[in-house]
Amino acid sequence: MSLVKVRIGDSIDKALRALKKRLDKEGVMKSVKAHRFYCKPSIKKRAKSKAALKYKKQR
Repeated sequence: MSLVKVRIGDSIDKALRALKKRLDKEGVMKSVKAHRFYCKPSIKKRAKSKAALKYKKQR
């Protein structure tokens, strides 16, 4: 659980930016996006191997 302390006089925008940065650092948003829809295991496996090939070509 991510918490952001807001001081008196700080703007809401500053607090939201800090929260967004912290969530991104922890990887929360990435996992939420990944689990938004159900993906069959065969499709996950195919995507994983495709990503591995892409990574190998870069190196």
